[in-house]
Amino acid sequence: MRNRNVPFAMEGLPFIAGAALITAVLFLVGWKAVAVFFLVVTLFIAFFFRNPKRITPENEKAVVAPADGVVIYLGNAREPHLDREMLKISIFMSVFNVHINRVPISAKVVDQFYRPGKFLDVRHERATFENEQQGLVLETAGGAQLVVVQVAGLIARRIVCYPVIGTILKRGERYGLIRFGSRLDVYLPPGTELQVKMGDKTVAGETVLGVLA
Repeated sequence: MRNRNVPFAMEGLPFIAGAALITAVLFLVGWKAVAVFFLVVTLFIAFFFRNPKRITPENEKAVVAPADGVVIYLGNAREPHLDREMLKISIFMSVFNVHINRVPISAKVVDQFYRPGKFLDVRHERATFENEQQGLVLETAGGAQLVVVQVAGLIARRIVCYPVIGTILKRGERYGLIRFGSRLDVYLPPGTELQVKMGDKTVAGETVLGVLA
């Protein structure tokens, strides 16, 4: 899987390099005020694509947060792809959060889906059904199925997801990101023991969302 031992997400390097090049050229031609502005832009882009290390809990039944952010939805919901009632947790990522996404549970990718769509504010429930999204159906060694969905938002225009069907994933490893956005939905099996509540802040790969029954 990509982005294991690099300080910045590989997908962000073209943006960082481009902004840095513009900054250098502006300094060379003497447009210092504009150059300073682009220097700030370069630093922000680098900050956005930062790739910190995380320490993942050892409990094999613990489902960890796939994203940094804030829990904006917590409750029962019908998962559209599997068409079944599950426990849904939505995590909203602001532009200040780390945007690299991590695997919530050690499992095999048994299915995946992509839905093109709109770029509504992901805090609106309509985004669940209308926004562009990329989902993975995961199945643990014990047979439990989970779904994790990357949802693009207002300024997000590129979902990156590395795994394919058949990939064996390890809890906490990096599996993708959303450029400049937005929301991660996790659908858990009924009976999962919740460990978070509405408004809680999450740290990808570390915060335990719930423990499988």
